[in-house]
Amino acid sequence: MADAHNPATAEADADATAYVRGGMQINEQAATFKLFMDLAKWGSLAVACLLLFLTLWFHPGGNLMAALAGAVVLGGVGFFALKPKADAGH
Repeated sequence: MADAHNPATAEADADATAYVRGGMQINEQAATFKLFMDLAKWGSLAVACLLLFLTLWFHPGGNLMAALAGAVVLGGVGFFALKPKADAGH
């Protein structure tokens, strides 16, 4: 027979009463989110440059130098468009 003084949910009930909304430090979560967003942003630029390079190089009549120039231009424009802004620190 179950003990009436120690129900199965006693630990969960204690955790629920100890929780205070908005009282948790979220430094690690914020850092992880920022890292994910940065990797997604710069990774997308790298994939776009690689895709442009390969497309311009291997299409009929394409050459290596035109592909390299296009990828470098896209990378340069993308870098300046995606770099962090000076006033972005909240």
